[in-house]
Amino acid sequence: MQVVGVTTQQYIYVASRERKFRIGEILVIDDPELTPRGEVVETKSFNRFLPLTMERSPLIDPAVWKGLEQVGFQLGEETIHLAKVRILSDIPYPVAVGAVVHLPSFAEVSDLLLPCPAEDGLILGVILGTENLQEALPEELKNRAPLFIKGKGVFPQRGVPFVFDHRAMQEYPHIGIFGGSGSGKSFGMRVILEELLEKRIPTLVFDPHYEMSFAAPFEGMDADRAKKYPSRTEILTVGRDCGVSFEDLSGDDLASLLKAAGGNFTEGMDNALKAVHQGKDSFVSFAGKLDHCIGLAEKEEETLAEIRKSYGEYSAYEKKIVNLARQAGHPSSLRGIRWRLHRLNREGIFQKEVSPITNALHRRQLTVIRGPIWLLAVFSAYLIRKLYRMRRNYLDAIQRGDPPVDKFPPFIIVTDEAHNFARRGIEVFSPARSVFREVAQEGRKYGVFLVLATQRPAQLDDTITAQLNTKIIFRTVRASDIEVIREETDISGEEAGRLPYLPSGTAFVSSAVVGRTVSVRIRCAMTQAPRALNPFAELENDFGSADEEFYKAITAFLPLHSGQISLHLPDLENALNRTVTVDEVLESLEGLAAAGKLKKSEDPFGCTYG
Repeated sequence: MQVVGVTTQQYIYVASRERKFRIGEILVIDDPELTPRGEVVETKSFNRFLPLTMERSPLIDPAVWKGLEQVGFQLGEETIHLAKVRILSDIPYPVAVGAVVHLPSFAEVSDLLLPCPAEDGLILGVILGTENLQEALPEELKNRAPLFIKGKGVFPQRGVPFVFDHRAMQEYPHIGIFGGSGSGKSFGMRVILEELLEKRIPTLVFDPHYEMSFAAPFEGMDADRAKKYPSRTEILTVGRDCGVSFEDLSGDDLASLLKAAGGNFTEGMDNALKAVHQGKDSFVSFAGKLDHCIGLAEKEEETLAEIRKSYGEYSAYEKKIVNLARQAGHPSSLRGIRWRLHRLNREGIFQKEVSPITNALHRRQLTVIRGPIWLLAVFSAYLIRKLYRMRRNYLDAIQRGDPPVDKFPPFIIVTDEAHNFARRGIEVFSPARSVFREVAQEGRKYGVFLVLATQRPAQLDDTITAQLNTKIIFRTVRASDIEVIREETDISGEEAGRLPYLPSGTAFVSSAVVGRTVSVRIRCAMTQAPRALNPFAELENDFGSADEEFYKAITAFLPLHSGQISLHLPDLENALNRTVTVDEVLESLEGLAAAGKLKKSEDPFGCTYG
């Protein structure tokens, strides 16, 4: 292998007669003065059956074509393999044309491939293009990242494991995971969460799909490793296991929750809320004040009579509520607040508190919060703000030299469908966008980090996207999403062109932590999501076919003459638990007879089935 054609300080071309090149593999250029290393970003092969000439070949730069001739390649007479190579370091001048190129040993490239020892980072997969280094790997790097191929099973690691140095997130915070349906995005997120479980890093996961359970080992993987995950995981459901302590809500907190509960939260509603809500209000006291304020505006005499019956004539409460009703303004604003308030209460969000979550994070557990997507978006706005404030207050007290407030650990926030939590566009209300923005911009200082997965990076808030210093990009098809990825990463035009065709489970990792874009095959997860039965298999397994259901019910009435069907309809309807007609029964009997499950005999008055 040797350098051919025109060279620059960024790119060179390498040609070989014997060896085909692989995208992503690293080569060492034996320039006598520089000895740089480069990564293959594009490959081509030519042979004598292709009628190529320097003047009319569209596949290769004429200067490179001429360079091949100058170093002794017989154009049109032999097979030539050509690679475009990106130099991975800053060099003062281009490498020499004709310089010999060789495949590196692991020692020659270990600093490029491993940012930290494997045990100190997150082992996410295998670096593509490093397969030739497998045998030379130290023992501690072998068998760390088994691979899964759909339909074929689990295979041993081939190549250098991709190790992500999560400690470097202190300098280069936050991770984005982008990819379309079926690209491996959710699988990749599960692998990251497993690695966080291994490191016992406190993690808060919002799970709108009820998938983030780690109790079931992946088929073909070591079940012993997965056994420790359930004890390190706390799974909670909003409204059932955790929620919001209403008494702890400030007016701004409550306004944020009500805005997220649905519809347009008007300025009138905001003013009315600030007039009625007071610190330490309980849900019952606040809802009662709302009802009385609305009643005073719509049915004053009846409402005053009710208040006096409960609190006495001209009580302090009566004076207060009359004054609040005047300040609150139009009753339509109060009704809008009441509708949102009771919608949240019906979900149970005000009937629990966040202590199960804070306790789990203190225990360094991975804490999964489940619920419908709209409720998670509402709850996350409150929860993240509260937890982030607890962490910030603790560190700020230490920095000021004050007696430290309650200790609170650093933690990571993870969510799928991130564009539903922090949607792009000022005109679109997104309940948690402001707090996600705050964490994206300032969380690094306080040890709070984001891992955000989405199928639609073009719909994720721009400010947040810009702060994701590591982006793991799976197969992406939409042009608008690819354009955002190109703007926010250093992937090349060739790599962007490959995005719609990436195999499931393969991703480009563009990271300031790594320092370059790396093509990675994500390792096989140790666990799997609770199995979701294929809906068509579910129909057969759990509901059976209409004929089978009918066959089980009709056997009690066999043999059955067609003229007697109407007599048995009431009993047959009870057995089937639905209404049926004579024609439907006849059609089903004919179908069962045709399938050989019933015998049919005809007579002058009809048919008998038995």
